[in-house]
Amino acid sequence: MLRQYELVERVLEYAPEADEALLNRAYVYTVQKHGSQKRASGDPYFSHPVEVAGLMTELKLDQQTIITALLHDTVEDTLATIADIDQMFGPEVARLVDGVTKLSKIEAMPENERAAENLRKFFLAMSEDLRVLLVKLADRLHNMRTLHFIKKEEKRRRIARETMDIYAPLAERVGMYEYMREMQLLAFEQLEPEAYAIITGRLAQIRNQEGGQVDAIGFAIRQALAESGLTVEVAGREKHPYSIWRKMSERHVTFEQITDIMAFRVLVDTPADCYRALGILHQTWQMIPGRFKDYISTPKSNGYKSLHTALIYENSMRMEVQIRTREMHRTNEFGLAAHWAYKQGGARPDGQVGWLRDLIEIVDASHDAEELLEHTKLAIYQDRIFAFTPKGALHQLPKGSTAVDFAYAVHTKLGNAAVGAKINGRLMPLRTRLANGDVIEIIKSGNSEPQLTWLGFVVTGKARAAIRRAVRAKERQEIAAIGSKLFDDIASRLPGRIGKKAITAAVSRLGLADEEELMVAVGSARFTDRQVMEALAPGSTAELPDDADWPIQERAISIKGLTPGMGFVLAQCCHPVPGDRIVGLRRPDRKVEVHTIDCLKLADGVDVDWLDVSWGERTTGAVGRLRLVLYNRPGTLAEVTDIFARSRANVVNLQMVQRDEPFGTYEVDLEVTDLAHLTRIVGSLRASEAVAEAQRV
Repeated sequence: MLRQYELVERVLEYAPEADEALLNRAYVYTVQKHGSQKRASGDPYFSHPVEVAGLMTELKLDQQTIITALLHDTVEDTLATIADIDQMFGPEVARLVDGVTKLSKIEAMPENERAAENLRKFFLAMSEDLRVLLVKLADRLHNMRTLHFIKKEEKRRRIARETMDIYAPLAERVGMYEYMREMQLLAFEQLEPEAYAIITGRLAQIRNQEGGQVDAIGFAIRQALAESGLTVEVAGREKHPYSIWRKMSERHVTFEQITDIMAFRVLVDTPADCYRALGILHQTWQMIPGRFKDYISTPKSNGYKSLHTALIYENSMRMEVQIRTREMHRTNEFGLAAHWAYKQGGARPDGQVGWLRDLIEIVDASHDAEELLEHTKLAIYQDRIFAFTPKGALHQLPKGSTAVDFAYAVHTKLGNAAVGAKINGRLMPLRTRLANGDVIEIIKSGNSEPQLTWLGFVVTGKARAAIRRAVRAKERQEIAAIGSKLFDDIASRLPGRIGKKAITAAVSRLGLADEEELMVAVGSARFTDRQVMEALAPGSTAELPDDADWPIQERAISIKGLTPGMGFVLAQCCHPVPGDRIVGLRRPDRKVEVHTIDCLKLADGVDVDWLDVSWGERTTGAVGRLRLVLYNRPGTLAEVTDIFARSRANVVNLQMVQRDEPFGTYEVDLEVTDLAHLTRIVGSLRASEAVAEAQRV
């Protein structure tokens, strides 16, 4: 553990203007407040904040960050308050300590809710000041270093999983690769102890068997570059054990099948020297096609710059080589912390970097804990590809991203309005997966809205959160529209006319926020008709016994202009189409389920409220289902689809459900305008020689 004078001397070495007295006071304060508290290792508890502060000095961070590291657990684990911190160390330190403290105060919550709330506060605190994140990452790194002292395996695994899923990726996103690698290694040891032991054991064997092979290859690289006049530093190592494990898992290969176990880093003076060194190495040894990456011309979103290539050394040995300048290396290893703006004139750095803005948007859009965790992991934990707008603007996206993900990466409004995409000049479906270097032009429409089906193929958290938010808003709007029609019918059964004053009073009596929420509540059957009537006109239902047949709906509710799947759903058991006589089933907090009046499900008896609904005049468009029995001979299916085409009916789904020589039974879902359209199609099918039987399902 760092002693008081050692910590202060470290800070003064790179920041001679730092307030030595304030640093000493913070050190003494944390020792006094934590007092006799012990860690699981048996060490005094104050050793932890002191070590976290030591990690911050290695990054040469400002004195406010060092003091925050020393005090970060005092509010959570001692009697100290934020007001005390503010009085003794100033408002800036108090705000930072409060930001870090908020991230750790939720241990009693269920795991998913706790983790989600942790993340929510984490991102909001980061958006104000990224030093909160740096202290938290150092705090988690030191806790991981001492994780093995915790006796309960379940707790160790929970902390390791949270580190692997959240904190290591966050360290990567701010470019702190040293932190990321160590966190992953320590978490890997807890989560996959057998795999960890096997891989580290095999790496030790390679090191012992091949002796100085790493040094020999490093010397050969240095010599080849020196002969061309380049002064370089070369460092070699075996690849990271977790990186090897992930590659084994993703590619389904054994340890022996991974050929590029060794990796070498070449440090040069200038960016031009990077490309010169690359050319020399490619002339000296054979490069492996497809393994070259230029992160200097197109840096990663966290600022990472380097050239990556893979070469075949003697005896067919493969090796990975990374080439960068010394300045790039410093930034690559410690990211944002390596060029911290606080060290130059006290300017406040912009915490709202692009990926962080996306995370804040996800926090705002997420509906619950599960959703927030899902979207956040999507946003921070994936490999990236590069794609371009037609004007050349670069956007980094996770591998597997689609044109919809790209549209939302450019702007949420563009994603919401997307109807198509041109990829490299060709019109392609929105679900098309993007490749590195693709140029994407999004085709938009002012009348377009996000589709629920997009959730089946988008991969970015930002796109998924925006789609769900838009769909929820549309659902609420349409449920409110149905509720408004139901409300008018309910109000019409009362003896007097209902005005604004009565509605405002009803909203208050039912404990709702406003009139819109009342319409949503009525549309989703949160209240019975009787409750709504009583709220509008107290005493109006008093004369009716509780078991009376409850007021009959006076007019059908039209669903014209509403979207299936939003305020209501068309039942999959009977596939109603415009022209059918229909009825709606109402369940509390569920969408109205629309059935045909002769649906067998209704005949079985359904113990829910029935709602008289109608299509409304000139309502068109729905999906009807047909069951066809076709003769099993060449050309029958072509003849049937020709009937669909001539009838202008679009086939949504066609599936063979049974095959009995000489017949095949198919189920077909068709987009039709109304019942008459569907009836004409059935008539045409029955007249065909290819069809043995055709009937609606």
